[in-house]
Amino acid sequence: MDAIVNKLSSDADRPSREEAEEAVRTLLRWIGDDPGREGLLDTPKRVVKAYRELFAGYDADIDEVLGTTFEEVAGYNDIVLVRDIPFFSHCEHHMLPVIGKAHVAYLPDGRVLGLSKIARVVEVFGRRLQTQEAMTAQIANAIEETLRPQGVGVFIEAEHMCMAMRGVQKSGSTTLTTTFTGRFKDNAAEQARFMSMVRGR
Repeated sequence: MDAIVNKLSSDADRPSREEAEEAVRTLLRWIGDDPGREGLLDTPKRVVKAYRELFAGYDADIDEVLGTTFEEVAGYNDIVLVRDIPFFSHCEHHMLPVIGKAHVAYLPDGRVLGLSKIARVVEVFGRRLQTQEAMTAQIANAIEETLRPQGVGVFIEAEHMCMAMRGVQKSGSTTLTTTFTGRFKDNAAEQARFMSMVRGR
């Protein structure tokens, strides 16, 4: 599942914490501030600590995250949908926040996932530098490869701060992306049913 994991570097390739903190000081000087002033003295440490949390998805093993599947489903083979999963990500072009929610569904084929696992998959891929299109596909592919269901549907809606805070500065605009596999991809009625359930109708 290397293509899904999408890690950019090994631990051996990573700069040290001290090097990362010095990079923050360089940026502070570049924007015109003084990293030696009282209010900024601890900023490099805080930023590096925050980045460890914000980009924790690089350290996650998606196979471990999805973990155990369950076969005792009493013959259930209809849509399983977890909707309105909030996430926070960062765009890979400007490293600015992407704030949104994901709706993830699958059609089981004898096995199901724990519901929290679906939310966790969204979290893992969200906590990386991303494009929304790639994140949508990564979530679907991870579930597809682990569970081998009859189909997967993923719908993401998000606001990109790179559009709201800079450039065209259009706050409130939302980007929508979808990915379908299996029966969802091949059957327009299943796609429509998925979207109807997402919208709560």
